[in-house]
Amino acid sequence: MATHLTWLGHNTWSLETGGYKVLIDPFLDDNPKAPIKAEEAEADFIVVSHGHFDHIADAAPIAQRTGAVVLANFEVANWLQQQGVAEDKVVGMNPGGGIDQPFGRLKMTIAHHSSSLPDGAYGGVACGLLFEVEAMRLYFACDTALFSDMKLIAAGGLDLAVLPIGDLFTMGPADSIEAVRLLAPKRVAPCHFGTWPPIEQDASAWAGEVRRSTDAEPLTPAIGERIAL
Repeated sequence: MATHLTWLGHNTWSLETGGYKVLIDPFLDDNPKAPIKAEEAEADFIVVSHGHFDHIADAAPIAQRTGAVVLANFEVANWLQQQGVAEDKVVGMNPGGGIDQPFGRLKMTIAHHSSSLPDGAYGGVACGLLFEVEAMRLYFACDTALFSDMKLIAAGGLDLAVLPIGDLFTMGPADSIEAVRLLAPKRVAPCHFGTWPPIEQDASAWAGEVRRSTDAEPLTPAIGERIAL
């Protein structure tokens, strides 16, 4: 069964694999570039990388409407229950931990970033996301600075890495190129850019640098574009 990925803007992705729809970091209603609203989003599972508003804003209402299972770090998982998500629909995790689910396997990796929740509550630590689906390994760095242990995440090979390039709040284009070198993925896509002026970036220029400086194939899907992996 084919696996597809759709960029919904910022760090929101829809991963379709094994007959399931996995929604990553749902931020739609207040995202000026999102192609859909939260009420239109489909999900069997929701994965949240950390507690910041621009990654979790629509997680609770989408989970309540769809009945999706939400996977997040322990503190975020507890907070989502306080927002009305049923206890049996929330899985709390932490960096280094993994879990098998009907869509495949998810492991949470370290990320260097903060994680306060929208109401100021403690949000644990930010995480990256490593999926094993349909014999592929997909890494979503989510919000992070560059860190040298990315080379450990690369162990076993990566079919796709999704990296932030916006700068200011995450690593920017130059550091993301170094991340590609450490991760050595077959393909790489950018995220967390272009949502607002402070994180505007030229994805075409970035893709050109990926081709010049690494062996990875850059993917630059338009917002709302569905691509086969």
